[in-house]
Amino acid sequence: MPYITVESGNLSDAQKEELIKRLTEVSSEIMNVPQEFFVTTIKEVSDKNFGIGGKTIDIIKAEYMRTHTLS
Repeated sequence: MPYITVESGNLSDAQKEELIKRLTEVSSEIMNVPQEFFVTTIKEVSDKNFGIGGKTIDIIKAEYMRTHTLS
């Protein structure tokens, strides 16, 4: 039984449903295994509990938004 796990930041319910649906569809097609056999889990990690380069993701996002504002 194929098992798909995704670790990400916080997602809306709609995003989770779409992610599970599409990952299952594509994986089933590629692996030639019926969708009914797939198990998918999503592990949400708070932006304050995940870091890159010594900074938490919430800080990285804030810095990005300051330098990439829409005009």
